[in-house]
Amino acid sequence: MRVLLDTHALLWAVLSPKSLSRRAAAVIGNHSNEIVVSAASAWEIATKVRLGKLPGAEPLERDFIDVIDAAGYSLLSIDAASALRAGRLASQHRDPFDRVLAAQALAEDIPILSTDAQLDSFGIRRLW
Repeated sequence: MRVLLDTHALLWAVLSPKSLSRRAAAVIGNHSNEIVVSAASAWEIATKVRLGKLPGAEPLERDFIDVIDAAGYSLLSIDAASALRAGRLASQHRDPFDRVLAAQALAEDIPILSTDAQLDSFGIRRLW
C-alpha cells in the first residue's frame, strides 16, 4: 500500500515514534508499504522551524533529504496540476499545506496518514 504522511505524522515518526497510533506505527513499519512524503511537508517544517514553532525539529529540517532517504520514504514533488487542484478544492479548510497534501493524495489515489479530521472535508481517505 502507498500512503502519504501528513506533516505531523512524519514529525512523530522521526522524532517521537511513541506519539503514533498503533495503526500508524504498523503502517509505517510495514516494509511492504511505500511511505510517501510530500515536498509540502518539507516546506511546512522549514517554515515552522524558521518561525520557532517546531522546537527540536531543527535537525530534521537541516537534514531533511537525508532523513527521508535513511527512513526509506519516497519524496513526492509538488507539480502544477496538484498546486492548481489544491487551490480549487471546495472546502473551508484554509491551511495551504493541508490543501496541497489533499490534492496530492487525490491525484495519487492514496490515503493520508493523519490525525487531522479536517482533511476529511477534501474527500480524501484518511488512516490513523
